[in-house]
Amino acid sequence: MAEPVKLLIWDLDDTFWRGTLSEGPVAPIAENLALVRSTAACGLVHTVVSKNDPAAAEAELEALGIRDLFVFLRIGWQPKGPVIKELLDAMQLRAPNALFLDDNPVNLREAAFYNPGLQTADPADLPMLAGVLLASGKPDPEFSRLKQYQLLERQQQARAQYEGDNLAFLRAAGVQVEFREGPEVVPDLARIEELINRSNQLNFTKLRVTTEALAASFADPARRWGTVRVRDQFGDYGLVGAFCLNIAANRLEQFVFSCRILHLGVEQFTYARLGFPALDVQGDVATELNNTDRPDWLTVAAGAPAAPPAPAAGAPRLRVFLKGGCDLGQLTPFLQAFDLDVHEEFNFLNENQITAHLEHTMLLRQTRELPAAEQQRLAHRLPFLGAEAYATDLWSGAYDVLVFSPLMDYTQDLYRERATGIAVPFGGYRDLTAELPEPLAARYAQRKFRGMDEAFLRQFAHDFQFEGPIGPAKFRENLAWLRQQVPAPVPIFFLNGTEIDVPNSGEPGAPQRHAALNAALEAFVKTAPNCFVVDARSFINQRADVTNNLRHYQPRHYRTLAQHLAAAIGEWRGRQLTHSAWADWRARLWNRMPAKLRGVVARLT
Repeated sequence: MAEPVKLLIWDLDDTFWRGTLSEGPVAPIAENLALVRSTAACGLVHTVVSKNDPAAAEAELEALGIRDLFVFLRIGWQPKGPVIKELLDAMQLRAPNALFLDDNPVNLREAAFYNPGLQTADPADLPMLAGVLLASGKPDPEFSRLKQYQLLERQQQARAQYEGDNLAFLRAAGVQVEFREGPEVVPDLARIEELINRSNQLNFTKLRVTTEALAASFADPARRWGTVRVRDQFGDYGLVGAFCLNIAANRLEQFVFSCRILHLGVEQFTYARLGFPALDVQGDVATELNNTDRPDWLTVAAGAPAAPPAPAAGAPRLRVFLKGGCDLGQLTPFLQAFDLDVHEEFNFLNENQITAHLEHTMLLRQTRELPAAEQQRLAHRLPFLGAEAYATDLWSGAYDVLVFSPLMDYTQDLYRERATGIAVPFGGYRDLTAELPEPLAARYAQRKFRGMDEAFLRQFAHDFQFEGPIGPAKFRENLAWLRQQVPAPVPIFFLNGTEIDVPNSGEPGAPQRHAALNAALEAFVKTAPNCFVVDARSFINQRADVTNNLRHYQPRHYRTLAQHLAAAIGEWRGRQLTHSAWADWRARLWNRMPAKLRGVVARLT
């Protein structure tokens, strides 16, 4: 390869996987999955440029368990050449450091035309290229390089909310710069050497070094060495810059920065702090320095983190386990503005492309009460359950507070297996066993559900009997069972349901269902030890407060719900939780993003 590859750009159909997603099921290529994982652990970054439906493609990547290893996805129907050009600009990378894989030679030629120097290859060449790609990086088991690009992606998504007012964004971002000099730079020898020898766009002198020469230069009293670290409201960029000043000549011999802080003004801020010394710029650089500007949106940090300080020794953050529907992921950033360590367990897309809700109390009981063989039989037999239907961290005990949303009990219907008496939850507000299997199978096929074909639906109707939603008495019994399973010192905070009528939601009688189970939940909590209800009805009580049904709230209400929950936890704890205004601001910024973008960002953070 002409230059080291830092970014691998994947096409999807007949490249990353076999088949065309828009035409039917696709088959994973095990070698490609392994290559992404192994090269990501060597610092290679992966992205996607594919002509596809974004939601379907991301769902497939999620199902393959690989989505979190990709950043800056560009999935749509635009020509790939201009898309890759925009992508490289966004990621602040040079075309020669990227490799584009596509099975269509026309796409490869178009990409190379718009991006001179871009390396391209047919996926058939991957077996030959794999060793070269692995050798182009260095061990990165913590995926630090990937995390830095995830941070950059979050920053750029937030920047877009300012509609071109870059200065307003920079002032709101709270960029802090930390300088270290003298003996403090010695432990960072390897990182400084990497910056000097691998960086180009913001390497102003381009004087490459050996490790030995660099170590000797650190010890030279005639030279002033320093490093630059940056953090802002979106995260910690780490060590992103280094400089070496020849003191007698007042001339910079090294002045280099990582491209991940491009457009933040850090290089000009550093140059001003050094007093605008002489600098002979070599080659092309992405920023033009001057001898006058002192960016006032940056501040010098004294080594303290920009994020809220860690709790004092002896007072660790409460570990909160949040279990329910994935919409509750919108609570997490607001809860994290308090001194809480939040862990989530939500519904997910299973291997059959079906959203698996695993929080119904009947299913939770089966994780403890059914023999493993029965669990495996049902998981294998029922596509809407899937292989991980009975996997949960709920019984790990590795949390201090349980927050549980039982809204799937309010929603899903139960189907009882005639032969065993086992009841499984699925769907809601319709009896699938009473519907004609042909049109039902066609609807499921359109949604790309696997295994829910006509033969399965006929067999399901034969083997299972529709029971409808769980009754209040059984629901209350299951809540009591849950309280017995969770260690007594751990409080359980239940999030109840609203009782709003949403016409045309396809859920007839939903407000009445919610009212009945809300009453059962309240009656249970009154007598159960260490149990509490956070009542959403106090502020979500009219049609405009919800979206397509009474369980999905307008984005602004998740912040309010998080605040109510934090207040309840603080009351239980006996003291108010510490709150970070900057983290709350960041969460509100995230909350204002479009829903699809919020979903992507939630999975990256």
